[in-house]
Formats: sequence, C-alpha cells, structure tokens
Amino acid sequence: MAGAEERAGRQSELEPVVSLVDVLEEDEELENEACAVLGGSDSEKCSYSQGSVRRQALYACSTCTPEGEEPAGICLACSYECHGSHKLFELYTKRNFRCDCGNSKFKNLECKLFPDKAKINCGNKYNDNFFGLYCICKRPYPDPEDEIPDEMIQCVVCEDWFHGRHLGAVPPESGDFQEMVCQACMKRCSFLWAYAAHLAVTKVTAEDDGLLLNVDAVGDQEVIQPENGAHHDGALKEDVPEHGKAAEKEVKAEQMNEPCTSSSSEADLQTAFKNQHLDTESQAGCKLEELKAKQFIKKDTATYWPLNWRSKLCTCKDCMKMYGDLDVLFLTDECDTVLAYENKGKVDQAADSRDPLMDTLNSMNRVQQVELICEYNDLKTELKDYLKRFADEGTVVKREDIQQFFEEFQSKKRRRVDGMQYYCS
Repeated sequence: MAGAEERAGRQSELEPVVSLVDVLEEDEELENEACAVLGGSDSEKCSYSQGSVRRQALYACSTCTPEGEEPAGICLACSYECHGSHKLFELYTKRNFRCDCGNSKFKNLECKLFPDKAKINCGNKYNDNFFGLYCICKRPYPDPEDEIPDEMIQCVVCEDWFHGRHLGAVPPESGDFQEMVCQACMKRCSFLWAYAAHLAVTKVTAEDDGLLLNVDAVGDQEVIQPENGAHHDGALKEDVPEHGKAAEKEVKAEQMNEPCTSSSSEADLQTAFKNQHLDTESQAGCKLEELKAKQFIKKDTATYWPLNWRSKLCTCKDCMKMYGDLDVLFLTDECDTVLAYENKGKVDQAADSRDPLMDTLNSMNRVQQVELICEYNDLKTELKDYLKRFADEGTVVKREDIQQFFEEFQSKKRRRVDGMQYYCS
C-alpha cells in the first residue's frame, strides 16, 4: 500500500496535478465533440442503402480521388472499412448526400460494405471541399502557410467553409449566432435581406427616412425602398435565377402546387409543408411581402442568424415555389440544421449515459483510487503517443490498431508487475 502512494507521489512531481474529475470532464467534452461530428452516423454499415441521407458525416479520399479527378464523398463506415489507410479530408456534415464509395469514380476500389452501387449518384452536390480546399481563398485547412488565427464558419446554404476575415464583416462571437449565410448565397437568395433586417444577429436595417442603423462600413450596400402594393411576382423575378424567370411566365397556378423534383427528400419536404401550412398562410398573407413593404438594405457581406430563425420564414404557396426554384427548400426544415443533427447524436449517447468509470471509482477505497489514477495516467500517456503516429501520417485508426495497442499495453503491465519486489515488515 505504501508503495502505491510513493509511486503516485513521484509521478506528481514530474507532471502537473490533475484530478480524476478533471480528466473525466475532459473526456466527456471530447465525447461530446465526437457526437457533434458523427451524430447519428453508423460506423459499421454503409449509408448507401438509405438513399440521400438528410445529413451525415462525410469524408473525401485524396488517395482514391485526388485533385483533377471527379469529386466523391464517402460515409463514416466506408472511411473506416474501405479507406482506413488512405489520406482523407473530413468534410464535417453534408445534406442530402449518398455514399459514393466504390462507384465509377473509384477506378481501383470496390466498396467492402455495399459493393452493389449505381455508377453515379446524380443527386449529390460537390464543391472544392472534396479536394481539401475551402473558402473564397481556396486554401486547405489547416493551412501551414496561414499564420493568422481565424475561425472557420460553414455556410448553411452552400455548406462551404469560410475564414471569418473573408466574409465581408467581422463575425459575432461564436456563441451569439447559430447559422451563417455567406456573401455569394446572400446574393443568390436575396429575399433573405428582407428577413435580415428583423432576424439577423447583427441586424442590417434602415429607418423609413433612410438612416442606416447597425451597418458596418464594409462592402457595397443598397437601400431597398418599400414595395407598396407590390405583387409577389416581383419577389420571384428578383430572386429566381435567369433560367427560372422564363419558365415562371408560363407557370400556372395549378403548376405551382407541384413538388420540387431536385431530390426525393426535398420533394417530400415540400409536399409535407404544403399540407401543413398553405391554408394558414393563404389566410394570413405572405410574411415576405409584409417585410418587403418596409425599407431594408442589401450588402456585400455574410449574415449571421440566431436559433430557430428558419421557423420565421414564410411558407405560403408563392414562397415555397420560390424556395424550390432557388433549391433552398431545406431552409424550411428545422431538422436540416447541424444543431438538430448534433442533438440526435447526443440523444443516442444519452440512451446509455451511465458512467461505469465513476461507478467503479465510488466503490473503491483511497488506496485503490490512487492505484487507478496511476494506471490511468500510464494508459493516457502511452495511448496519446500511439495515436500521434497516426495523426502525423494522416491515416485512420482502425479497430485492429486499437486491439494491438491494448494487447501491447497489457503485456507491458504484466512484465512490470512481475518485476516488482514486495517486502513484508
């Protein structure tokens, strides 16, 4: 017993004093971060059979599809099983995506988990992220040549990641906003400026007399005068891309009730919202038209939005048509948010929230607790050094690697215990 306390004392002189509670809290924080990234993604089964998954953790394999080849994305399970030793780009999460692993984009690889895939997934959308490039500067992250500390923020519309300094305005504190829409997406979805005057975290507003309020002197800005009695077609003409404007003139009222066909998930979503909201909205009027009747500003900046801002968007028949034409119907879906995805992972984790380590610790006496701390510190140090090799090489840690580590750790522990000498007084 004395030997155990002496070993703990010698170790405390070499390392900073950290309580077991601190260690457990740190581990819990890491687990929460893992849940945020992985959410409800399955680590053992390829997600291809689920079709276009509403939101999932995705990866791109630089080994199989390097820059210059067609972009492709793989699910969490395939990143482990089929690309374990490859160089991967972590894409965080993407919406409405179907796993590409082993399809025609992979010339020399067959998916081990779901080999019977179509040659291509037409509904998938790709950007430079799939080649490890982000933001308008098209740089990697982390960037070895960038010495400026900056936070990367994901646009909720295009799902690209941007440096805070490249968004046209200084971002609010990270805890003060829930979602961001980048400059390019604000230009494409210009109807959002009418909402930004009332909903955005940093409101972009103007008084009726033209006085600008809470507006940063960065980028171009345009004061939009009230549209007194303007018909909703004006909003459509302003926000719909050129190819949609010509078609709009021929669209009849009955055609506007047809669901968007850009993807099966969006079509289902549009139908659901129409059934639930159209009658109410037709009676209450269009929220967007009410906002457009007031003066607001358009700027060349990103916008930052609070929690639940999507629920304030109008879901009348004309607005739903506009969302479909702009391919942003997902904005009306609260379950599309990254927060909803993260919460799903946390709920799944909470189903088995009992901590066996704390239960074991509470059942021990002080000497046993000291011995456990020593063992834990040994395990933590060796595991950290072991995993660092994989991080340096940019490879994925597989199940076999973890099994090998613990086998070697147990072997070292047995040799250490067998070599100890015990004395009786």
